[in-house]
Formats: sequence, structure tokens, C-alpha cells
Amino acid sequence: MTSVKEFRVDEPATATDLGRGSFAFTDDYSVFDWGKMPDEIPDKGASLCTMGAYNFELLEERDVATHYEGVRTEPDGAILDLDEALAAGTPPEEMVISLTQVPDLPEREGTYDYDAYHDEAGENYLIPLEIVFRNRVGTGSSLRRRTDPADHGLAFDSWPDRVVELDEPIVEFSTKYEEQDRYLDRAEAERIAGKASLDRLEELALAVDRLVTDTAAEADLVHEDGKIECLYHDGEVRVADVVGTFDENRFAYDGQQVSKEVVRQYHKRTQPAWVEAVSAAKERATAEGVADWKSLCDESPAPLDEAVIGAARDLYCAGTNAYVGGDVFEAPSLDAAVDAVRDL
Repeated sequence: MTSVKEFRVDEPATATDLGRGSFAFTDDYSVFDWGKMPDEIPDKGASLCTMGAYNFELLEERDVATHYEGVRTEPDGAILDLDEALAAGTPPEEMVISLTQVPDLPEREGTYDYDAYHDEAGENYLIPLEIVFRNRVGTGSSLRRRTDPADHGLAFDSWPDRVVELDEPIVEFSTKYEEQDRYLDRAEAERIAGKASLDRLEELALAVDRLVTDTAAEADLVHEDGKIECLYHDGEVRVADVVGTFDENRFAYDGQQVSKEVVRQYHKRTQPAWVEAVSAAKERATAEGVADWKSLCDESPAPLDEAVIGAARDLYCAGTNAYVGGDVFEAPSLDAAVDAVRDL
């Protein structure tokens, strides 16, 4: 169970063979790594499933290997492609996928044993990395705290106080299963990737980035950044998890965020005490070598106003309609949905 989607297993993976299962997308959301928040955003799950399936099918057309098998519109129903599901009149909420092994990652006093993970994983495993790509560097990007412009071949002495558009995407690697994600240098990323080629992971990330960027541009959306996860099976690397959605990636429309970032920034403005407590708990956990940072947090998030939930719902749905080029959801135009969240 993840914070926003349920994980179901139909046929378990083995040491040699992929299995089959599915993601059941919920209307839950998570910000600042908190996990399930107090509210739900209606139709959010169907929005993410629709965008994810759309992108996976476009990747298949480009011969990019993925774990995607199709979608379902009812429990235990037939596996359909996205067009078949939408023709039935119901946006899908369940995505069928090939399954790989996910061994336990042992942890002791904040140190993670990746050798044990790979000893158990063998030739069939989910690579315990996130591969992050950036097409622009926002003013609040963590990249500014961790690196200098010269590290990326940029002609600035220091980061300017504005969004920096990149001629070429920046690709980074971060941990996936640690309690607090951390960015890695290439040597450590190679060790954590196991038998999977880091060059191949970067190649797949750039292929996904190009596809999502091009598709977004057709809807006048700017694709800012995102991530992928991958599996390794018998020498092949495949794109896994979900790609190119408003939760995995950041998009903008006419200068306004169109992604989970809207809700994230709303919490920063309206619940600063909780956001600051989260940050302090993470810093303390790092300093003390504690994996469960939430146990050190003395604040909890408050529910959102109904008007905010409604505006977030319309943004997800209108954005999905624009991205896939259809009327999947009853929703206002993207212009109207974006104008509504500007006032939050």
C-alpha cells in the first residue's frame, strides 16, 4: 500500500519470472512525504490512472519497455487499453502491471543494507532508485541548495533569483526506500542500482522526459520536472511505477503550477507551523540517525476547506482532459481551472 494507490497482487513474481498485479488509484494525496492526508480529492485517482496509462501507451509506440499491461474499469474485469476503457464511459482507476520482486531493505540506526537487498533480488527486482529529470530549475528547487550552476555547465556564478530554463535536462539519482529520500553521487547510485546500468536508467529517463514534454506542449502545458522508477529483469531494464502524471511530475500553464505542487504550496502558505515541524523533524532524524522522522514531528496537518478541495479536483480533471486531448471528465476549461487556483 502506498500513500495514494493500493497495490494488488494477482500472480507473485518469482526469482526468475515476472508476476502480474495492479495499482488501484485512490483519491488520497500526500505532500512533504507525510503519507495519507486528512482529505480526499475527488476523481484524482482516475485522473492519475488515465494520464499514466496514456503515457505508457505512447511509450509502447516508441518501443520503450515498461511494466504496463493495460487498465480495468471494474474489479476482476477484462484488461483493456485506454481507448477501450474510455469508450465504455468510465475513466479507469486500476492499472494492470507486470510485477517484479521487492526485497526487504534492512536498516539499522539509519544505515541501509543494499548488499542484502541485491543478494535476495537476484535477476528480478525493482531498482531502489528514483531517476529525477529537470527541464527548468525553479526558485525553490533543492538543486540550488545542493549544487552550484557550474556543476551543470551553466554560466552563472550563483543561482539567479528566477526560474532557470535548461537547454538540456539535468538527470539525478535519489534513494527510493529510505525513510528520507536523499540525492546520490554517481558512484553510490551505481552501487544501489545493482546489476542495472546507470547509463540505461538515464537513457530511459530522458526518453520519458521527451515524450511527456512533447505531449504537454500540445496542450500548452510546460513540463518542468519529474521522475521515473524502473525494474530489472533478466538483463532488461523497464520503466515501472507510473509516469507523467500531476503527482509524479510538475507542469505549468500560463505561469501557474498544474500539479500536486498547488496543494503543496497551499499548505506552506496556510499551515506553516506544520510544514516547519515536518522540516525540523526530518533534520533531527538525520542528525540522530532515526529512520522514522514522523515519530519526531509534534504537528499534524489540518483538513482543507471544501472550496480548496473542489478547485484541486477541477485542476486535476481539466489538466487531464487537456493532456490527453479529450473530455474524459466533466470539468471546466483548463483556463478556468487555473484561474481558480491562482486565488487560493
